[in-house]
Amino acid sequence: MPLIDLHSHSQCSDGSLSPADLVALAVRAGVKALALTDHDSVDGIREARLAANGTGLTLIAGVELSAVWGVHNIHVVGLQVDIEHPVLKAGLAQQAGARAERGKLMAAKLEALGMKGAYEGALALASSPDALSRTHMAQWLFDAGHVSTIQQAFDKYLGPRKPAAVPMPWASLADVVSWIKAAGGVSVVAHPGRYDMSRTKMRQLLQDFKALGGDGMEVATATEKPDMVAYLGKLSQQFELLASQGSDYHGKPAPWIALGRFPSLPAGCIPIWTAWGWPATDAESVLSRELTA
Repeated sequence: MPLIDLHSHSQCSDGSLSPADLVALAVRAGVKALALTDHDSVDGIREARLAANGTGLTLIAGVELSAVWGVHNIHVVGLQVDIEHPVLKAGLAQQAGARAERGKLMAAKLEALGMKGAYEGALALASSPDALSRTHMAQWLFDAGHVSTIQQAFDKYLGPRKPAAVPMPWASLADVVSWIKAAGGVSVVAHPGRYDMSRTKMRQLLQDFKALGGDGMEVATATEKPDMVAYLGKLSQQFELLASQGSDYHGKPAPWIALGRFPSLPAGCIPIWTAWGWPATDAESVLSRELTA
């Protein structure tokens, strides 16, 4: 099992655990380095840092930023960011306002379809209006009995071109990369294999991301099959992007994903953690020795 999990979520975005409970779960799962990467929020980092003190877990300050690239919505993970940097804080404030407005518009569409109480119900599952996401809406639809599965909520109501879909005025890909760089972090294209695009379009995305100063791409995640992990590993080498890994753990919204459980990086990939001075080949074993000593 990998010891370094660089993609996870707490209640500060659309995860089901508090930052402290997420850290406790990571410790129990044997994770030695964890990045908390809430959607467009760093609000949970301080709590997670406090919870990690004395546990032998290295807590990495991260964030997952939503961006627009052409007609596609893309997620970019920032790792080792300065959560107090004014450029990043201004960008997050911009994203939060857009997310809050989308939540109201999605709820209004659901209400118009006869599903009363959508906004209040979804908001009760989120930490704040600024954190309200499609995942919270999907969970409310499921809890209220309007759909039989979380996925059905997206397929029937919330996905692109569905009745309650609301396009988001997210920042550009160039903007979010610049925010991460300003905050001293490294930028990573999140789960590229999950976007609804051809492999040709995926290669164009990675080329553009690299040209914008992007640093890496997620290669090994919990939802990718072995053949896709191998393909993404080859792309990371082709475009000279550092390779990242992570579970993308959310907890209750995706109970089939376990923290710290995902494929290993393919041979030949240069891990993203080399960007902050950890050894490329044995960082996980080093963490295991040093943090359990």
